[in-house]
Amino acid sequence: MAMRSRFSGLSLGLLAALTLAAHADDNDNTQKAPEHKITQSKSYLSLDPIYTTIVDDDRAQGMLMVGVGLDVPDPALRAVANRSLPVLRDAYVRNLMSFTANSVRTTTQPDVSEIAERLQSVTDRALGQKGAKILLAQVALRVLH
Repeated sequence: MAMRSRFSGLSLGLLAALTLAAHADDNDNTQKAPEHKITQSKSYLSLDPIYTTIVDDDRAQGMLMVGVGLDVPDPALRAVANRSLPVLRDAYVRNLMSFTANSVRTTTQPDVSEIAERLQSVTDRALGQKGAKILLAQVALRVLH
């Protein structure tokens, strides 16, 4: 009888431990995964890099990659910019395609100042007002030959 009560006490303790472990696993699974942040700034909006093809002699000779972000300190304008990101991205791609076709060659570095000015102009026009600052993160050429 003493042996029986020891086993039942042991099994009750083991059952309680398993139940607590199961609840702890459930709590771990319901926690949100850590979010990757590029910056702590609330005013920064990140965009995916933009790629355009460099064409010379009717052949693709390389690619221009431009990495950009937006700094929009005004919360109201930031909300508009956030909603307008697909329109902004389309305008950036179209503008950079034109720039690449007319000004970019694989033998020289592109004019980063001109790229920044063009994208800033596109941003101001697309948002209907000034206040969002274009930030160039990276400008790179990839030559195919």
